Amino acid sequence: MKTRKLGSNNLEVSALGLGCMGMSFGYGPAADKNDMIKLIRSAVEQGVTFFDTAEVYGPYDNEELLGEALAPFGDKVVIATKFGFKYGANGPTPTDGLDSRPEHIKEAVEGSLKRLKLEAIDLYYQHRLDPNVPIEEMAGAIKDLIQAGKIRNFGMCEVGADAIRKAHAVQPVTAIQSEYSLWWREPEQTILPTLEELGIGFVPFSPLGKGFLTGKISTETAFEKGDIRNTLPRFSQEAIENNQKMVDLVSRIATSKDATPAQIALAWVLAQKPWIVPIPGTTKLHRLKENIGAVNVELSDSELKEIEETASKIQIQGDRYTATQQKTVNR
Repeated sequence: MKTRKLGSNNLEVSALGLGCMGMSFGYGPAADKNDMIKLIRSAVEQGVTFFDTAEVYGPYDNEELLGEALAPFGDKVVIATKFGFKYGANGPTPTDGLDSRPEHIKEAVEGSLKRLKLEAIDLYYQHRLDPNVPIEEMAGAIKDLIQAGKIRNFGMCEVGADAIRKAHAVQPVTAIQSEYSLWWREPEQTILPTLEELGIGFVPFSPLGKGFLTGKISTETAFEKGDIRNTLPRFSQEAIENNQKMVDLVSRIATSKDATPAQIALAWVLAQKPWIVPIPGTTKLHRLKENIGAVNVELSDSELKEIEETASKIQIQGDRYTATQQKTVNR
């Protein structure tokens, strides 16, 4: 497995990470715990050292899963988790919105450390920007936690360039996590140039378009109850039919390189910048192996040009979030 470095702290991780949300949350019923422990440990055996979770995944279940699965590997792996939601009085359900108050962050980190069985969190992201808390106050709380040895690196998710600059001025940001793939390229407009200027790494989630770019989703696909794709405009029947053009593109390149569409989609993301580390998720061992194989797929300049020229003519249909969800991103 090749490695890459994130941010000015030179946080070294595998070139491809593993997004673990779907094992517990977001894509239908939680997967079998023992099967997921086996999958996570298989990822380590295949060279993956970078694992992504959040307290809200479950909530709490996903952090507990990673804590158990990765305990035998100690400092050989890098674990990223996230804070930023408040939970209802009747249980761990994020029904009460966002909360990045410094006092809440300092409580949240203790819970994550316990569940992950860690002395310090390698990369701690603000999950969503809290409009009620000044960015400088939030970043100051993170700075305190770094000085206290509770966390090692600071990250933010789904934020705009101005927010990144404000936070980075208080506490250097190691990585920004946002959606990025061949069918969601908005970060190229202002986020990637800002990160390059400031020396911050980029961690794309959903680099396979929530599974769409694998070529395994069609208008006949029925998602399970509780799968977020049931509510996303980009996965309406009409949008799926229209957006198949992007799958056709990666499939054509894949055929010529004896690869899979997923591997081409991931190889494209990896080819954009050396400080980009995508974190595709899966609950299947064979998909894990397939995704890891993308690290060894080299796209030539001519292939990248072909992808760029063809993709630029494809109009992706459907918003990536519902209107309510969209309100929490890129503030």
